[in-house]
Amino acid sequence: MGAIGQQLKQVFRRLRRAPMFTAVTVITLAAGIGGNTVVFSVLEGVLLKPLPYPRTEELVGVWHNAPGLQITDLNMAPSNYFIYREQGKTLQDIGMYQRDSVSVTGVAEPEQVPAMVVTDGTLPLLGVPPMLGRIFTKEDDTPGTPETVVLTYGYWRHKFGGDPSAVGKTLIVDGKSRQIIGVMPQRFRFLDDDDLAVLTPFQFDRHKVFLGNFSFEALGRLRPGATLEQLNADVARMLPIVMSTFPAPPGFSLKLFQDAHIGPNVRPLKRDVVGDAGSVLWVLMGSIGMVLLIACANVANLLLVRVEGRRQELALRAALGASWGRIAGELWLESLTLGLLSSLLGLGLAWGALRALVVLAPDGLPRVHDIGIDGPVLLFTAAIAVFTSLLFGAIPVFKYAGAQLSTGIREGGRSLSQSREQHRARSVLVVVQVSLALVLLICSGLMIRTFRAMTKVNPGFSRAAELQTFRISIPEAQIKDAEPVTRMEEEILHKVEAVPGVSSVALATAIPMDNSGWHDPIFVEGRTYTEGELPPLRAFKFVSPGFLTTMGTSLVAGRDFTWTDTYKKLPVAMVSENIAREYWHDPAAALGKRIRVSTKDDWREIVGVVGNVYYDGVSKPATGAAYWPLLLDNFESDTTRASRDVAVVFRTSRAGSESLMAEARKSVWSVNPNLPLANVHTVEYFYKRSMARTSFTLVMLGVAGAMALLLGVVGIYGVIAYSVSQRRREIGIRMALGAQQPTLTGMFVRHGLFLTGIGVVCGLVVAIIIMRLMSTLLFNVNPTDPLTYVAVSAGLIATAFLASYLPSRRAATVDPVEALRAE
Repeated sequence: MGAIGQQLKQVFRRLRRAPMFTAVTVITLAAGIGGNTVVFSVLEGVLLKPLPYPRTEELVGVWHNAPGLQITDLNMAPSNYFIYREQGKTLQDIGMYQRDSVSVTGVAEPEQVPAMVVTDGTLPLLGVPPMLGRIFTKEDDTPGTPETVVLTYGYWRHKFGGDPSAVGKTLIVDGKSRQIIGVMPQRFRFLDDDDLAVLTPFQFDRHKVFLGNFSFEALGRLRPGATLEQLNADVARMLPIVMSTFPAPPGFSLKLFQDAHIGPNVRPLKRDVVGDAGSVLWVLMGSIGMVLLIACANVANLLLVRVEGRRQELALRAALGASWGRIAGELWLESLTLGLLSSLLGLGLAWGALRALVVLAPDGLPRVHDIGIDGPVLLFTAAIAVFTSLLFGAIPVFKYAGAQLSTGIREGGRSLSQSREQHRARSVLVVVQVSLALVLLICSGLMIRTFRAMTKVNPGFSRAAELQTFRISIPEAQIKDAEPVTRMEEEILHKVEAVPGVSSVALATAIPMDNSGWHDPIFVEGRTYTEGELPPLRAFKFVSPGFLTTMGTSLVAGRDFTWTDTYKKLPVAMVSENIAREYWHDPAAALGKRIRVSTKDDWREIVGVVGNVYYDGVSKPATGAAYWPLLLDNFESDTTRASRDVAVVFRTSRAGSESLMAEARKSVWSVNPNLPLANVHTVEYFYKRSMARTSFTLVMLGVAGAMALLLGVVGIYGVIAYSVSQRRREIGIRMALGAQQPTLTGMFVRHGLFLTGIGVVCGLVVAIIIMRLMSTLLFNVNPTDPLTYVAVSAGLIATAFLASYLPSRRAATVDPVEALRAE
């Protein structure tokens, strides 16, 4: 230990004597290590860290597929839930849940808050006991029993100030009085719903359940020793039992469900939480790993220069009996010291970057609050510190700690110009840097092309920043009959229309890209359907007159709905342009044709064809949509149906301002003081959120590409500058023999461009392979897009030319007499 301590003192003494070398090395490595720590923290928090529940490996998401309908992810239906719970052999229990938004009144101002509706077994499966009171029992989930509610910790603090006596009090939820029976602990999160406020029970009546209605999600816990394969087999066994136990809904046949070929698709619950974020995060991890390799190559070049300056010292020590192992150990100790210093600085940079990242992370990035610097992250940082130390320290160790030291004494005094072999190591490192930098720049370039392609898509609406939206919900407990609901909504529409600066207002059940709405089939009159055949699913949108005008959506043919259509409940509909072309080839030909949802429904005449709208985001095909009035008769077996949960959308130059929303709230509450406003956003918010993953990937790859380019340029500059300094005698001789400045400058520029050219060729090959694997992240861009590859290669070569030219000019300033005399 004493010997190591003495060697460490010598290492720190040498580093203090070379402050510029130490600072550049530590900062370069810290940038690479810090970037890797940041991305690994996100990766670990989102993908690798287990969910915050006991024995999380037992938790599964219970899904299905339906090859007959081309559906790979089919949710849970109440009919399936009852059979799985009663007759399943591989699950301890199963719970069903659905995200919701409810109005809360009776305490302070009315609020619309995020809610979760669950069956009685759902919360016990997660294994998190309540902090106060109790959770739901089978009695709470039985129809006809008293209404109950469980609060989350945050909402309990917000609504009741943390008062324990809140348990037992009543809360008006969607117009129903519910008793508060429990409060969940602060650490509780229902999967990834951080803003959840209340939980309520479903209270399904088993005797009124039909087949279908796959609108719910489900989770279960495996029995000890059971596997996913066994559970999938168990679900497959129970699916025929479901078909034989429950009837088909009115207007649909049993054969329709049989021909869908519904099958099991059970997977770990974590996949339901994480979604497809893993692909992006692994790409970012790989890209920032390349930056670290480039940083290591840069530092290895610096160490080569530094060790070459110590060749005489090392050769003398070898001549005096120092072994290869001792000299190599000291060189690696210096590398390890630099690596550890860099990791400490990188950790500090990562801590600051993560705080900013959590705030700026795009909507849709799961488990954001699980991201942080914890034990695994610290271990990872220490591991890459050691790895990088060994990596960048290996080249000078193996090059100069061995036999070549014997030449160090002989080359003392008047050193010769360096041989090609002595340049080779640094040249190889530069080629590696250029190759990796090119790969990252091409990735960034293709993401830029992707982002531009997405922004050029017409989303189906105009001037999204001028469109303000909020949602209201009129529960049945407030207004029982359907028509008064629609009349109240129209009155609210006219009140908001009177707000200064508002040019038009409309109502709809779904706003483009807000992830709301539902999908069902539509039958077309005149087409022949075999028994049980189910047409393709279409998005259903219930809208008021004027919705298309307010949104700036084109009416391709026909007319819009009128309030007369709505209140007289005329059997009319509109369809999107892509549906009209699919069935009738020409939008105008769709007018007058009739459609319906089931065989029990009325036929509805198509009165308008609406321009395609990208309801699911511009990165996905335009949604085929059917548009219906807000008030209908005989729709999906309902005698009269009103849309109770609607979005109010209005066009105004004041969109996004607090003063506007204050006036809008007064307008709504002048009609109904118990209607809270929820999801207050501009349409531009939803539009940007739909591209958040692409923009986040673009920014992260852009940062990685910029770092790689900077480090690559520094590497080229350093190699040429050092080459000029080491070849002063050769330059002096050439100048004494009449060589001109352009000739000398060109000699070094050609060397830099030669290395760059090799790096570009290698990088292009790697980029083509990698981008084919990353093609799922691209939109309307070829993974081998020639424009991007040529532009990035040309830009990198131009930058390399500049990085080579600047130090090459110093060759022309060499005084031949002084150069020869110095040698």
